[in-house]
Amino acid sequence: VQQQASGGGLVQAGGSLRLSCAASGRTVSNHVMGWFRQTPGKEREFVASIRSGGGKYYADSVKGRSTISRDNAENAIYLQMDSLKPEDTAVYFCGLDEGFHLPFRDSSYYSDLLTYNYWGPGTLVTVSS
Repeated sequence: VQQQASGGGLVQAGGSLRLSCAASGRTVSNHVMGWFRQTPGKEREFVASIRSGGGKYYADSVKGRSTISRDNAENAIYLQMDSLKPEDTAVYFCGLDEGFHLPFRDSSYYSDLLTYNYWGPGTLVTVSS
């Protein structure tokens, strides 16, 4: 199982980026998939997640500015980030929950770092002021 995040880069504040996460070894539509981000010296923090049934969750810090989506044909998930701020600067990772078509759980499950079993290399997003 492997995920590969891509699409990061340098962007000015107020700009947009679209991150992609292509998965191999698992069908993303069967699993909870999440985006997290990390800055040096800090813990990896939740950004957004999508359930196998399509339900979506967002961190308050990105709600209204970001959209998580999934393309079953491409076996990938995406994170569209708009109105970027310097505080969005981080390495972004996508994670996969090994559970298969899990029934609905408390919303905290989908933002918990420990929910996700597989991680791939991240992609760096840098937002300049």
